[in-house]
Amino acid sequence: QVHLVESGGGSVQSGGSLRLSCAASGITYSGYCMGWFRQTPGREREGVARIDSLYDPEYADSVKGRFTISRDNAENTLYLEMNSLKPEDTAMYYCAAAGRSYCYTFSMAGYSYWGQGTQVTVSS
Repeated sequence: QVHLVESGGGSVQSGGSLRLSCAASGITYSGYCMGWFRQTPGREREGVARIDSLYDPEYADSVKGRFTISRDNAENTLYLEMNSLKPEDTAMYYCAAAGRSYCYTFSMAGYSYWGQGTQVTVSS
């Protein structure tokens, strides 16, 4: 059974930093494209960053230069380093795993497994 468990969310002031983690089990983690998504009430879940099995990252325009996605295949863990946080970054953040090694989309449909989410709140 696949489990993705996020941690590291919290409340910070604008300009602050947080590091999210996602611990994966039940999958051959090193062979999966992994992604981070976020969602606020009343809005669709949007892709934030993704990284394929060859460690090639992609970012949404809204977070480029501020967020860094990384993975530790030895620890089956995905990370999202978030710097220069803004109030508009406030959301529930989700970890996701695609059923393939390469990443090609930020669409939710491209990901097979999801975590329960961790809340990030940025105050001005």
